[in-house]
Amino acid sequence: MTTTLRPSGPLQQGEDGARSRPYEVRVNSRRVGELVIRAGTAFGPQVGEIGDLVIDPPDRRRGRATVAALAAEEVLRGWGCRRVRVSVPAGSPGGLRLAEALGYTEYSRYLAKPLPAEPPALPEGVTARPMTEAEYTAWAAGAPAGYAAELAARGMPERDAHARAVADHAARFPAGRDTAGVTLAVLEAAGVPVGRLWLAAHGQDAYVFEVEVAEGHRRRGHGRALMLLAEREALSAGHRRVALQVFTTNAPALRLYESLGYRPTDLNYAKDLL
Repeated sequence: MTTTLRPSGPLQQGEDGARSRPYEVRVNSRRVGELVIRAGTAFGPQVGEIGDLVIDPPDRRRGRATVAALAAEEVLRGWGCRRVRVSVPAGSPGGLRLAEALGYTEYSRYLAKPLPAEPPALPEGVTARPMTEAEYTAWAAGAPAGYAAELAARGMPERDAHARAVADHAARFPAGRDTAGVTLAVLEAAGVPVGRLWLAAHGQDAYVFEVEVAEGHRRRGHGRALMLLAEREALSAGHRRVALQVFTTNAPALRLYESLGYRPTDLNYAKDLL
């Protein structure tokens, strides 16, 4: 019996080369599952994504998912993609095994934490305040550069990465520092700014977009204090959970989040298409 992909909907094409198409996974003429193939939705048209891969229970553990994923990679090669990524729920051991067996490497993971009933106290000696307009102007001028570097590291051409980072930043802050649903806070120790927090509503969750401890003030517990501040701000805004993304190369941050009770929800993998 032969496992193949068959389109189950039209090819959707967007701006900047973005594409998306749903497929059925079939064994001969029998449908056994489904998936969606995308390109250009996150990191430019040269980076593809295999999403929503599901094999029906009676056909699992027979190699159907493996063949379907390999067939999806061939589709992405035909679209001109040089890299492919997948996001696997942390509670899917079969999906995690499949990604590793096919040569994917984890590069980041999403973590989340249910919030306590009462806001946690900040450590003694530190306080928090809103970011000033002058601080926001200075931060906003440089913030897209770091995001552009992340996009470029994951396969997007540098020129496109810079343009995407500038556009995304503008979209997230239509009213600048006063954008609704956004918290920009500064942590101070003895009256000296030592860290910065960017927290925003993301669906039903509060999402930590950035936690940054200033040079010269690291390894003093300020990163933990910023995360406690994030919990306080999230509770104040009516959220019941905080989520974030951490890159697997950032081991100190991963240890910090885990020590605070954050647990993985999804693991992100990628590999180059040769």
